[in-house]
Amino acid sequence: MSMTKSEISRHLADKVGITKKQSDAFLEALAELAYQEAKNTFVIPGIGKLSLKESPAREATMPFGPRKGEKYWVPAKKKVKFTVAKAAKDAIAGSGHSGSGEMG
Repeated sequence: MSMTKSEISRHLADKVGITKKQSDAFLEALAELAYQEAKNTFVIPGIGKLSLKESPAREATMPFGPRKGEKYWVPAKKKVKFTVAKAAKDAIAGSGHSGSGEMG
């Protein structure tokens, strides 16, 4: 089961020796800064990178159903992307990749 915001805040407060109120304020300030800076790419060291990507408008073809083969227009849109840092990926999933391409 994942930790709640309150549990995360309490854990961080205990770990670095600050009050839970200070930890709450820090987490809120970090989130606020990430939202503001994502358009420029916001890096959280050791965790990952938050960025804003724009996908251009494009034409697509209906893949199935009664309108199969019919062309339609997909409008341009903005997407928020999160890329996990290699250090986080290795720490969480392990770096047990052999690189040989063989299975088993």
